[in-house]
Amino acid sequence: MTNVLNVDIDALTGGPADLAQYAGKAVLIVNVASKCGLTPQYTGLEKLQERYAARGFTVLGVPCNQFLGQEPGTAEEIAEFCSATYGVTFPLTEKAEVNGEGRHPLYERLVGFADDEGHSGDIRWNFEKFLIGRDGTVVARFSPQTEPESDAVVTAIEAQLA
Repeated sequence: MTNVLNVDIDALTGGPADLAQYAGKAVLIVNVASKCGLTPQYTGLEKLQERYAARGFTVLGVPCNQFLGQEPGTAEEIAEFCSATYGVTFPLTEKAEVNGEGRHPLYERLVGFADDEGHSGDIRWNFEKFLIGRDGTVVARFSPQTEPESDAVVTAIEAQLA
């Protein structure tokens, strides 16, 4: 499998996000949006961040406006929304396309991995989740409807932190 942590992507606030800093950690990469019916998942994502950060884990949010324009804001608006509404402390990248001709190279490396139901390929909706193992490879994929604090996600994270 391909290491996804050596892809260049900028941070939401500008400058490189430096994914290499997460080598040796477990990372849950999630395409996020502020105006989606699944946006309340930010609460569960932040709880995972708080629960596991000290053990070598982080959530990495990737804002995406490809699904019905549900992330229309500027970088500043996205950062303010996430902080003020959900108390988000985990890092966010620049807005990125996850499907189509403009798909970000990060997602080029992610979409080939199948979830437990066999789905691989295009991202289906906001809040699709990819768990990256300590070696930088994808170890699990979860559908957008899978809650961040579900048994499946928590079990997969804990297996990476064992």
